[in-house]
Order: sequence, then structure tokens, then C-alpha cells
Amino acid sequence: MAAVFLDFGSVTRGDMDCTALEQAISPWQFYDETDPDQVAERIKDAEVVVCNKFSMTRDIITYANRLKLICIAATGYNNIDLATAAERNVPVCNVRGYATPSVVQHVFMLMLNLSCNFESYRQLVKDGRWQTSRHFCPLDFNIEELSGKVLGIIGYGELGRAVSMVAAAFGMQVLVAEHKGQPLRPGRMPFDAALQQADFITLHCPLLNDTRDLIGQRELNLMKPTAFLINTARGAIVNEADLLDALTNGRIAGAGLDVLWKEPPMHDNLLLQYRQPNLIITPHVAWASKESRQRLLNQIAQNIHNFFHHKPFNQVMDDMLDM
Repeated sequence: MAAVFLDFGSVTRGDMDCTALEQAISPWQFYDETDPDQVAERIKDAEVVVCNKFSMTRDIITYANRLKLICIAATGYNNIDLATAAERNVPVCNVRGYATPSVVQHVFMLMLNLSCNFESYRQLVKDGRWQTSRHFCPLDFNIEELSGKVLGIIGYGELGRAVSMVAAAFGMQVLVAEHKGQPLRPGRMPFDAALQQADFITLHCPLLNDTRDLIGQRELNLMKPTAFLINTARGAIVNEADLLDALTNGRIAGAGLDVLWKEPPMHDNLLLQYRQPNLIITPHVAWASKESRQRLLNQIAQNIHNFFHHKPFNQVMDDMLDM
């Protein structure tokens, strides 16, 4: 049986142990990246195709005549044509929960950097202004505690729940937003009310048709002018132009983003041109701890093993990701 990993470079720089993958199926072909004009040749004999961000379109899935299983090296599945896969009777599986510790610590890293004005104080020291200060402690920039603040969570699946546990340890009050415009479930509050009351909003929902541009001008206007937006989910959940306008005009206090609409972004991305310290952008690395990436590969291997041994595996279902 043949297996192909189309964009292996997206999960490793040679620092991963592939033993579990090789025990699950062999032989393997690992490609650092794959261009659309290369994919047909690479998957023509493959029974298992693994990809992270590579788009498995209808034409590609149809071309792979021996294909038995598609494995996504991620939780989100918006890059896979699920309808065509179903027509071809090719199951699609993903990985779940592998990056939770990594993402959670990144969320709070962004929150702490913003609430403590970390970048501004770091720059103050680099510029020599502490050395010339009249006092031992320059108080040039405001510092806020997380304790006592209200955290609004949009997307209460694996990641949202894990974030809420850490928030409680910081002494934060947690609000769980209901799906936008949907009836309330126990333990949740209306979407708009969560935006209005939260000091921090953190996004942990998948990118679906009804979450694209979920946070735009209207939603940003509902937030407190002292509130911060955190997005470690998917870039297209937030309207970038509206966010830039809100930051520029002080309608929110700041934002911490690990994702953008297009990745890698273009050099002229407007958010990348914004130079104020109340916007922190990291390059989609919240998930990328070494431990997280190893768990990802091991779970892919387990999915493959279970599939071929007729055991339960992480088959993608439309309703698997909660908001």
C-alpha cells in the first residue's frame, strides 16, 4: 500500500519522529510541498493521501483511482471537497485535540502581552529610556490584570473549554457565546451580549459559511473600547478591513492575531502595515509546539491503522466542530 504526504514541510523541519506513520502503512512518499501541476503524478498510485493545507478538489480526488483514505493533518477540513470524497466512497479523517496545550498557552501569551503592554515596555528598554528614567519603575504604559476581567469565548469545543479552564486559574469570569442568532442553550449567553460585556474576546470556531466574517464592523462596534480581540482560529472569521478601522479609530483597545485571511500573507496586507503596539500578529504558530506536531503525526498514524483494521477513526462529520 502506498501513502503520500503532499505538504510535509508544513509540519516538520526534520525534527519529527515518523516511526508511527511508517508502522501504520508503507511505503511513504514525503513531499515538502506540492504544486497543483505536480499532484496528479504524485497521487496516481496512492491509497492514502495526507495533506495539511493543500486543497483536495473534485478533479484531484477523482484522478486518484486507488485512493482509499484522505487524512487531514489538521482539525479544520475546509480544504477538502467532502461531497466528492463521499461520492467516491473515500472517507476523510482529521486530527483532534492534538494542539490544545500549545494553542491555549498562545492565547494567553497574546492576552498577557496586550494587557501588560509588553512590547511597549520592551521597546522602552531597548531605546535606553529605563536607563535614563528618574524612577526605578517607569510607568509610561498602562498595565491591566487578567484577574477580574471578563473573557468571552466564541467556539466552545475542545479549545474553548481548555481556554476557559486556564482563564478560571487567572481569576477571570468566563462567558460562553451562543451561536449567532440561535436559541440559548444552558450555560451560554446571547452572542451580542457576550461581545458587549467581555474585556477579551477569543475565537475558537471553525471556518464555515456562517462563520466567515463573523466578526466585522457591527460586532466590533458592540465591543467595549477597552476590549481586546484574540484570534487563533482562522483568519477569515474576522473581517480584516473592519478590524483595521476599529484599531485605527480606537473602537477597541487592541487585537492579537495568529491567523490572517491569506497565508502566507501578501506584503501589502493592511494589518501588517499597522505599526501600533496594540496589534500583535504571529505567523500561525499557535498550534506548532514540537509536542503538538508529534501528537499530530501520531494521531494520523493511528487513524490510518484503525481504518485498515476496521476500527473507529476520526472520520469527519459536518457537525463535529462546536461553536
